[in-house]
Amino acid sequence: MGKTINRVGHLAGASRFRRISEKLYIDGDKIYKEAGLSFKASWFPVYYILSKTDEPLTVTAIASEMAFSHITVKNVLRELDKEKLILIEKNPNDKRSKLISLSHLGKELQKKLEPLWVKFSKSLKNIFEAGHPDIINILNRIDDEINFNPINERVKKQDFDKVSVVDYKPELKAYFFQLAGHWLIGILDGKLEAEDEFTLHNPDLAYLLKGGFVFFAIYKDKVVGCVALKRLDQNNFEFAKLFIHPNYRNLGIATKLIERCLSRCKENRASQLWLQTTLSLPQAHNLYYKLGFKDSVPPNEMKVLARTEKIMCIEL
Repeated sequence: MGKTINRVGHLAGASRFRRISEKLYIDGDKIYKEAGLSFKASWFPVYYILSKTDEPLTVTAIASEMAFSHITVKNVLRELDKEKLILIEKNPNDKRSKLISLSHLGKELQKKLEPLWVKFSKSLKNIFEAGHPDIINILNRIDDEINFNPINERVKKQDFDKVSVVDYKPELKAYFFQLAGHWLIGILDGKLEAEDEFTLHNPDLAYLLKGGFVFFAIYKDKVVGCVALKRLDQNNFEFAKLFIHPNYRNLGIATKLIERCLSRCKENRASQLWLQTTLSLPQAHNLYYKLGFKDSVPPNEMKVLARTEKIMCIEL
């Protein structure tokens, strides 16, 4: 990309996404052509959805599954129909819509495409991870942000998200106890466990020195949340001391901190992320389940605290 576009930074974000997308579509078409298959990369989402269902689908159902516009889906279907790869039939339940499924020719082509998709997927994984090991989740978060608060609304209101997550710095050390420490003291009736006493006052020694990390959430220049990422072994981490100041909850800060933990684990090629919790935090449990954590049995490397009542884990 030219120097002028590079200089404008985020302002050229959409242009960069479009450029990357166009390159992938062009190279994808080359792959299919070199394999001797009459198929286009732009057809993939619609075709794939049709190939993975036993029942015919309406345009609305396909568009909903893809989160694409109706016109985009209709344009792809028109091209697939021209190649005789789909069947379009009347919908007995709705005269205004049609039912679409793969034709016999489309199903035969599917058998030839699937082995190629496996190779294609591995190559795309290498490309995406060159940018970041957690790139798919990053793209999902960007997509969610755009859906939740579109850029045109943000520009009009200038009400930007002020939450940022930063790595540990010495000047932030005291906030770890101020946030997580006072919270734990309240939960434990003033009696911290021995590990808590050390980790809350010495997060640098307890976590960083042993290959872990500590993150802080900052909202409008205020430190409002924290979490520690403890290294259990070469392939496993545990996050602990997740706390958000009561005045700043329901802003998605806990999710941002956990997602930073997940991203850092993937950057370090970890295979699992663990956590310990108590049964008195059902709202937190709902968030953990939503993010993909599951109830599990603690690994040998985990030091289970006396107050722990539930162990959870997510595969990375």
